[in-house]
Amino acid sequence: MATPRPTQQREVPVAYGTRVRFSSSLIQQGSKQFYSVTMPTDVLANCCFVTSRNEAPQDGFQRVLDKKRAQDIAEYIDSGKGTIPGSIILSAQPDAKLSVVGRGKTLEFTFTPKGFLVLDGQHRVYGFSLANTALRVPVVIYSGLSHTEEARLFIDINTKQRQVPNELLLDIKQLAQRENDRDVLLRETFDLFANERSSTLLGLMSPSARQSNKISRVTFNLALKSTLSVFSSPSPESVFQITNAYLAAFADVLGDLGLSGRLTAPTVFRAIMDTFPEVARISAAQHGKTFTKVKFASVISPISDQLKAGKFEKAATSVKSLSDLLAGLIKKDFSI
Repeated sequence: MATPRPTQQREVPVAYGTRVRFSSSLIQQGSKQFYSVTMPTDVLANCCFVTSRNEAPQDGFQRVLDKKRAQDIAEYIDSGKGTIPGSIILSAQPDAKLSVVGRGKTLEFTFTPKGFLVLDGQHRVYGFSLANTALRVPVVIYSGLSHTEEARLFIDINTKQRQVPNELLLDIKQLAQRENDRDVLLRETFDLFANERSSTLLGLMSPSARQSNKISRVTFNLALKSTLSVFSSPSPESVFQITNAYLAAFADVLGDLGLSGRLTAPTVFRAIMDTFPEVARISAAQHGKTFTKVKFASVISPISDQLKAGKFEKAATSVKSLSDLLAGLIKKDFSI
């Protein structure tokens, strides 16, 4: 069970106005220098602030904080199982009165709510303020930056130091042993599409990164959200067998329209899979609950008969527009 969240922020660990000291190392990178320290999270959370564009439209540059994300970080800390190794990056403000003492090996500053502007790690700092547990975490402190330099550094951090792609995180969930039953089902179904010789998508899957003209795990998982809803007891094999037959039939339709290469486009693939429940319903009504490519083709044939490539492409700008168009054409022709 998660540790209960405090009803208000923890008591301030040090009296405001107190001068505090932390051992530090001076690091030079190019024309810039900064200090590396480790700091208790309860101290850090009470001497930093964040300025967002919503709060200060004239000079704010950071994003609006997401409380749920911060609470997730707090629960991760309170669980006692996690670590926060990444450095929080701060810019010392005049209120901190930052100085170097102890032969250049110690930073001293005034403990104050507006001592440091957070340049990177806003949600972690917010999470620290919500957590019951205090840790020591690495902190990088810049000193003497102008507001323009702070904004430029914020841009550099958030454009050049990119986070790990979601595709890779999904791909290594199994290794980290953090999969739930649905994650396992999606992963194993994806792998069948990627590796089985009978797969309509053989050679068109990209498991750990986004690639042009290939389907990533993120796109695949989103696409199968509505698909899985019609399976009462899904297994990777049953989902693969039935949806592969469906995709084979749809691939022929795209071929008839001269759009074979569009199957792997994220919007198109998701719209096609969003249409699956309706096609499966009609196929079951016409042919019973044995699903084959031929039976699916008899249901979706009105698409190639009634649709032109231009209209398809116009609707393909959004998942909903295209799935509504496809479903409408199928329903229009349906009769028992």
